[in-house]
Amino acid sequence: MRTDDEIKEFVDQHGRGDVVAAIDAPLVVPNETGRRECEALLQAEFGRYDAGAHSSNRSRPWLNPPRGEVLANRLGWDVDPTVSPGPGRSVAIEVYPHPAMVTLFDLDRVLPYKNKPGRTTASRRSAFLVLLDAMEELCEEPMRLRAQARWADIRTVITAAERPMHLAAVEDEVDAIFCAYLAWLWARQDSALRVLGDARVGYIVVPGPPRRAPGRRSAVPGGAVTVQRGHEIWERVHKAAEQRGLTEAELIAKALDALG
Repeated sequence: MRTDDEIKEFVDQHGRGDVVAAIDAPLVVPNETGRRECEALLQAEFGRYDAGAHSSNRSRPWLNPPRGEVLANRLGWDVDPTVSPGPGRSVAIEVYPHPAMVTLFDLDRVLPYKNKPGRTTASRRSAFLVLLDAMEELCEEPMRLRAQARWADIRTVITAAERPMHLAAVEDEVDAIFCAYLAWLWARQDSALRVLGDARVGYIVVPGPPRRAPGRRSAVPGGAVTVQRGHEIWERVHKAAEQRGLTEAELIAKALDALG
């Protein structure tokens, strides 16, 4: 599914009745520039685990208004996290898989399965398999992943992956399955989840803070030192951009202009 119409058609077919949706995208973005307070709070807790969030603001066309908010309104889902899910109430919450994984999987750093500089297909494949194993343990109730034919297909694709495109074919789907587990926790009003921010200034639903001290190396071998250095540089760029009231891209563009 790519378009809003396709998403609505899927929901109409499979999500009848009361719905709890967990959306891995900004839902409430009132600020014109800079970043939301919830992103600053997330960075303070999870940044050292490489699980901070990018800045969200309305200077970016896809966030003015946020697509997630438009979809939720169209589908009749309340995005206010103070509205508890229940009979006659369908809700949507903003989530972010990386910090949730750090806490729920008891990690000292986010699993490096995403396609970023310094990571090879082999190292990402290893990280993906660690992720699948962790999800099978954590999400057994209620998802029974080991018993699902589609889950077996995903594992086969990842195990045989030889190029980034092979992993890209299932990456979003794995993230979506994990988000569905977070939606289930929210539907139960599980005490593991809490809200950073609110519906007025923007929020992200995450589990409690990390339980382990941050590690200096990736949990899965492969490009760890390069990745760590890259994250340190990006954190400096992010901080400098925030101090100047710019996005990261705007700051980098100004720096390139200054260099001629």
